[in-house]
Amino acid sequence: MVTTNIPRLVIAAPASGSGKTTVATGLMRAFADAGLAVSPHKVGPDYIDPGYHALATGRPGRNLDAYMCGPERIAPLFLHGAAGCDVAVVEGVMGLYDGASGQGELASTAHVAKLLKAPVVLVVDASSQSRSVAALVHGFASWDPEVRVAGVILNKVGSDRHEALLREALTESGVPVLGAVRRVQQVHTPSRHLGLVPVAERSTEAVEAVEAQASQVREGCDLQALLALAHSAPPLTAEQWDPTTTGLRAGVPQGGTGGHKPTTGPHPKNAPVVAVAAGPAFTFSYAEHTELLKAAGAEVVPFDPLHDEALPDRTAALVIGGGFPEVYAPELSANEPLRKQVAALAATGAPVIAECAGLLYLSRSLDGKPMCGVLPADARMSGRLTLGYREAVAIADNPLAPAGTRVRGHEFHRTVTEPGAGAAPAWGYTHPERRTEGFVAGGVHASYLHVHWAGAPGAAARLVAGAAAHG
Repeated sequence: MVTTNIPRLVIAAPASGSGKTTVATGLMRAFADAGLAVSPHKVGPDYIDPGYHALATGRPGRNLDAYMCGPERIAPLFLHGAAGCDVAVVEGVMGLYDGASGQGELASTAHVAKLLKAPVVLVVDASSQSRSVAALVHGFASWDPEVRVAGVILNKVGSDRHEALLREALTESGVPVLGAVRRVQQVHTPSRHLGLVPVAERSTEAVEAVEAQASQVREGCDLQALLALAHSAPPLTAEQWDPTTTGLRAGVPQGGTGGHKPTTGPHPKNAPVVAVAAGPAFTFSYAEHTELLKAAGAEVVPFDPLHDEALPDRTAALVIGGGFPEVYAPELSANEPLRKQVAALAATGAPVIAECAGLLYLSRSLDGKPMCGVLPADARMSGRLTLGYREAVAIADNPLAPAGTRVRGHEFHRTVTEPGAGAAPAWGYTHPERRTEGFVAGGVHASYLHVHWAGAPGAAARLVAGAAAHG
């Protein structure tokens, strides 16, 4: 164990929609513009907000999910991401005390704040209240004495008079006001069926949005007070997460590494190439996945299924994560050369891992448009949102894990596949409902379930071992 002193803040809110993404992203950029090295983090499984965080700071946005990775890994993962930084800003999820359904505080912003011993700044939507704001803040600050609500940022403030009334009321709460952001200056960040539009799809507009958010925070918030609050966080004692040892230690009991020796140095010429889908249609990924693949000895090469007509040279395994293929179905379908290459690679038995968007891409069709045809299923948009944490067990041996391996993951989609599971399903869900889902065939593992590999020791090493054996 090592004791490390990293200045840090958690930006939370009483409920979703209060403005914590605007404040957190703007604060990250404002600190970065002041010359600080800022480490960006997001509580929960969200993929989109970390993209904006990365744009604001120039560093990978990282998730801290106590459900998928386990509470014991939150501080180590945080220390890994924040190493060498001047300050860390952690954006919360939903309301401060909202966590995994039916499991108390698990995976809530409050839970992560306690694990990090970090002060919390509460972003309050003050648009329809004045003196009542004090009761709201008092309630959140006193609910759990282990959670240190150390400041308030008032959002959607209507006028100077409104701000004065709010500040006067909050003098009785004992929680200092560290900022007031005006309603008229709210930044428009376009959304659609699964939330904000990802950074990769917005380019110039995303940059402008982040700059505007930073301007809001600089104008309305006391940056020096916020930085001083971050420095008030006590030292954190934990062992820093290390991709070169974490997954590899547990890889052997979960099926071994197939004789392939992991490497942490420069990739040798014969390193297996793991091609990872990227570009506007496939934007969902955790930074630790690439780090784990590289630590296990792979050469990781991104490719864009929208524009690249061929897989990277020497591709021995394929990872197709989440994203929005439903938005780009005509363009993905039109790239027939790549679709045929993906199908041909899968037919050789090479490891092919597909999560959610990848599942749709491997199907026969998506909203009537031909896809890769690797899976005996057709996908379409539906009017129903499927959302939530899942506990699952691997039904059959596959490139990620042997049969019987238990994982915790997350579902988030408005599409369905027909059928929903193959003859050999990928997962059997055990909580909150029992059902089978996904497909395992040859080297293909395709499912709606998103899994954070930092919480699934051995997955990356097993995948790279399979790639090495195939190559």
